[in-house]
Amino acid sequence: MTVDAFDLTGKIAPPEARYDVVVVGAGSAGTAAAIEAARDGQSVLLVDENPVPPGMMGTDVPLFYGGRMTAAAANPARMVEAIFAANPLLETAFDAGVEVLLGTCAWGLYRNGAAMRTLPGAMLGLADGDRAWMVGYGKLVLATGARDIVLGFPGWDRPGVMGAQAFHALLTRYAALATRRVLILGSDRLALETALLARKHFIEVAGIVEVGDTVRAPADLLAQVIAAGIALHTGTVIARAEGGIDGVERAVVLRDGVEIVVDCDTICLAIGTEPATELLDASGPADAAIRLVGDCAGPGPDRPAIAAWSRAIGAIAPPETIVCQCEEVSRADLLGVQPPRYLDRPAALAARSLVTLGGDGPVDPDQIKRLTRAGMGACQGRRCRTQVACLLGEASGTPVAPATYRAPVRPIPLKLLADWSETDAMAAGWDVWFGIPTQWTPYAKIGTDDEAVGGNMHV
Repeated sequence: MTVDAFDLTGKIAPPEARYDVVVVGAGSAGTAAAIEAARDGQSVLLVDENPVPPGMMGTDVPLFYGGRMTAAAANPARMVEAIFAANPLLETAFDAGVEVLLGTCAWGLYRNGAAMRTLPGAMLGLADGDRAWMVGYGKLVLATGARDIVLGFPGWDRPGVMGAQAFHALLTRYAALATRRVLILGSDRLALETALLARKHFIEVAGIVEVGDTVRAPADLLAQVIAAGIALHTGTVIARAEGGIDGVERAVVLRDGVEIVVDCDTICLAIGTEPATELLDASGPADAAIRLVGDCAGPGPDRPAIAAWSRAIGAIAPPETIVCQCEEVSRADLLGVQPPRYLDRPAALAARSLVTLGGDGPVDPDQIKRLTRAGMGACQGRRCRTQVACLLGEASGTPVAPATYRAPVRPIPLKLLADWSETDAMAAGWDVWFGIPTQWTPYAKIGTDDEAVGGNMHV
């Protein structure tokens, strides 16, 4: 019998620890699930990425903070205290025997399946500021919440344009929101609850803007907003954000062709949310060992309402409006399938368009991502992923799904991943794990006669 020396079976290091139950997300739903499992006699690990490092907040990961954090966000000890104050159930979890890790993100989910059969078991990749490691689980509970849907308009890259989920998190979880007067975009439950929350915390609400002709929130919430004297502007769209070096100073909205200036220091996007399920998006559908709870188990956004907002903004936004802040990709760049301006555009590349690309088949969001770099920056597409899909769908006339995620689904320093322990047997085979002869030349063949038959990259 011939043994393949480079077979992966048995060579991937086992997880550092294994728990009966691992819960990702220490909000109310995740903490309650962890307590229930611990009281049932199971070993439980509860991880949460909060408090998020201020540098990551600055890149709007995991939420669209829009630069509206106070200096308190740079004080980790103070942030931890705020988290415990906002969620008293965490103390109950400790008492129940749950192992709680704050400031720890889950960046990858790995399971055996059709494309992978050599893992020692299902594993979850974790990382904090010092290291990255793997844990195994019997059951995995995802309580990862929801993320704001963001649509770009002129000036949306100024500090002070943020999402409603981030608004709530900075205000109620961290007590670290730097806002005095906010204009809210959207009119569903999230938007009106955001307005009422702001008013409760003595933040002035400049108004609520809705592109449709009617408010979408339930009648009881609408009655509360009207009773609070908060202005409602239906049939109105955001035209642009204006301001100075400190960010937004005013919003300009458009109604019946007339521009209206609204003084505010914050513009809050509350037009919809989508489940924060990047771990599953990158790993594949949930199996019998995985359960979703809380907001991440929700039905997803009201697509027609999001499309209405996208069309209304697109009708007045100029082509140079930025879509991807990280890579500075404009609407014209995206729909022209061009790379950012900081890269060369040879003639063959400049001749490419969505129309020429469509001749090869339906629009592929991942292909567009690779060609334009929209969604490839530090925020990992969280700010532009949905609006890119909306714009491509409107331009092509067919629905386009958002681009997919890949692990790591959180920005992790390479030095942490590089320190990941691996077995000697695994390390010995690295020159052929990517064994595609037309692409890779193993290190041992460099400088030999066999080098010529290898690929164009040396490992």
